Amino acid sequence: MLLIQNGYMIDPKSGREGKYDILTKGDRILKIGRNLSAPDDKCQVIDAEGLLVAPGLVDVHVHFRDPGFPEKEDIYTGAAAAARGGFTTVVMMANTKPPIDNPDTLKYVLEKGRETGIHVLACANVTMGMGGKELTPMEELARLGAAGFTDDGVPLLDEALVRRAMERAAQLDLPLSFHEEDPGLIANNGIHRGKASEYFGIGGSPREAEIGLVERDLQLALETGASINIQHISTKEAVELVRQAKKKGGNIHAEASPHHFTLTEEAAIRYGTMAKTNPPLREEEDRLAIIRGLADGTIDMIATDHAPHTQEEKAKPLTEAPSGIIGLETALPLAITKLAGEGYLTMCRILRLMSTNPADFYHLDAGYLAEGGPADMILIDTAAEVIPGDYASKSSNTPFTGQRLRGRVVKTIAGGRVNERKIL
Repeated sequence: MLLIQNGYMIDPKSGREGKYDILTKGDRILKIGRNLSAPDDKCQVIDAEGLLVAPGLVDVHVHFRDPGFPEKEDIYTGAAAAARGGFTTVVMMANTKPPIDNPDTLKYVLEKGRETGIHVLACANVTMGMGGKELTPMEELARLGAAGFTDDGVPLLDEALVRRAMERAAQLDLPLSFHEEDPGLIANNGIHRGKASEYFGIGGSPREAEIGLVERDLQLALETGASINIQHISTKEAVELVRQAKKKGGNIHAEASPHHFTLTEEAAIRYGTMAKTNPPLREEEDRLAIIRGLADGTIDMIATDHAPHTQEEKAKPLTEAPSGIIGLETALPLAITKLAGEGYLTMCRILRLMSTNPADFYHLDAGYLAEGGPADMILIDTAAEVIPGDYASKSSNTPFTGQRLRGRVVKTIAGGRVNERKIL
């Protein structure tokens, strides 16, 4: 048993907050109340005075590179980075090597995930080999535990195929997540077509590459009733398209990554490959539109798009280096510093975006604090300074290294067990 005393609790699902004690038994919360005492001397007691007690965070968009690229990240180190950042549940993307388009690879990642101490789930691919031509055996993969379906990293260009995938996913009551970048409009990806591309003398990625596919998939979702997620939204136009589509009904969702609500193309100019990401960092108007979308519910989720790469890869010339930024260990401090600290969002709203809503999207029993609910919790010192740099991830490709942020995860508790790995 575990007793957390004297903490300030926020449950974003119910909106309940205040000073409460939480008693757990096994992997469930037994009681929430005031002035609770340990039932026996075997009960572990944690004094959370001065700390915020919140549900464990849920990240619906991570790349753990296993199988295929263990030098960048594996499931164990990815889970360690997640726990350090306050995430008790993560959903792996399917662009591994081999991809998660078959039962054997899905079983491999799920079995390995069960060994980590947090909840590691995985999507399966929409198409075989991520080739965009043939649908995977979605029914079989769903039966084996796929959380949903995505070809993240590769956009789906065949509209008829996307429609069939949505119809099948709707029958299975599982969500689809879409990477919205039309390669036909992009000369050099990872850098916004504008000031940044002009600075580097390359073609870059225009905003239209995102807008057109978002518009198509929103309409298909409204027609098929599929539950979809517009991943790592980056343009003000796409935010407005999601806003208008939601007014028409359907089961439409969108996510924003921390780097897209904190940085602009100026960061790409300053940090080079460390700020190269797909879709790219765009303009200040886009960043502010994303924040407004997070505030008004247009964008449901904050997801890291944790994308580790080796130092050698990121040291290549800009047009050759891979796109991607690690995010699990900096996401919450960035949200606390840039969203709460600058007055855009309350802590309750941030926690809803980072726990309750992502859990609801994948139909997970997570993202809330209630008696009988899961004993997945984090303790946060919201005022403590955090300077990222000593990462649990194998990789360190991020422009946030060395920045002064606020919001330290003091303890991560998953399934009623305190994660004892070093916390940032």
